Amino acid sequence: MFNKNKSEEANAALRVMNQFGQGTTLNGDITTEGDIRIDGKVNGSVTSKSKAVVGSTGVIEGDIYCQNAYIDGRVNGNIEVSELLILSKTAYVSGDIKIKKLVVEEGAKFNGRCSMGTNLHSATTQTPGAQPKNVE
Repeated sequence: MFNKNKSEEANAALRVMNQFGQGTTLNGDITTEGDIRIDGKVNGSVTSKSKAVVGSTGVIEGDIYCQNAYIDGRVNGNIEVSELLILSKTAYVSGDIKIKKLVVEEGAKFNGRCSMGTNLHSATTQTPGAQPKNVE
C-alpha cells in the first residue's frame, strides 16, 4: 500500500472514470487525468489526458482537448484529439477539429474546419480564404 511507485499511481489515475449525468449542468472548465463521460451539459472546456465521451444527451458549450473522443451528442466548440475521434450518427459538432484519425458515421453533422495529421500544433495555421466544409 505505501510502497507503490509513481508509475503505478499514475496508471491508477488514468483508469478513473468521471461521469456527469443527464440533468446535470456544470459551469466552468473540467480537467482530468482519466476518462470522462458527459450526459449532461458543460458550459466550459473539457480537458482529459485520456478519453472523452459525449453521450447522446450530452452538450458541451466549449472546447474539448483529449487523447481519444467519442461524440454521440452535441459540441459547440473546437475539438483537438491527439489520437482518434469518432462522430456517431447522432453527433452534432459546430467548430473546428484537429485530429490524428477520424471516423464519421453516416448521419453525423459537422460544421467547421478539419485538420488531420500527427503534429496538431502545426495544424493551427489556417489557409487564408479557406472555407469551412459541411458534412452531413
